[in-house]
Amino acid sequence: MTGILLRKISTKDKKYFAKWWRDADLIKLTSGCLDPISDKDVDKYFSSMIDSKVDHHFMIIIDKKVIGHIVLSQRKNGWYETQIIIGDKNCWGRGYGTEAIKKLLRKAKNMGISKVYLEVRPTNVRAITAYKKSGFLEKGIIKYPDNPYLPETLRMEINQ
Repeated sequence: MTGILLRKISTKDKKYFAKWWRDADLIKLTSGCLDPISDKDVDKYFSSMIDSKVDHHFMIIIDKKVIGHIVLSQRKNGWYETQIIIGDKNCWGRGYGTEAIKKLLRKAKNMGISKVYLEVRPTNVRAITAYKKSGFLEKGIIKYPDNPYLPETLRMEINQ
């Protein structure tokens, strides 16, 4: 497998998010909210990512091509949450997500971050497999009864 590169997000990357945040296949695997997102909301959400002083956003690159995004978001008690999206559907099922997660975890360790968790849609078997291959362990189902789009998630954690 050709190695992937993680690079910090930059303002030129907004075009990828504008596309991914409108892709029904991607949304069904993540938030589940299929309500249309306006250009104004894309600008707002993307600006908050760029301006964050505590979160670490990276673009996933393969052969000089952007295929996705991965983040470490600071949470409580020394925990960081990670989220990943492989936005280029031609790259699904090829191990790039697992490789990106492993690379992110090495970066986290080098930054002194040892406690990382994620929440995933319990039906997203492909993602759960990638997380397990990266060392994450299932910790349990989290219920969100007020969220009609994502009423429950599977929490997975890694301590490195």
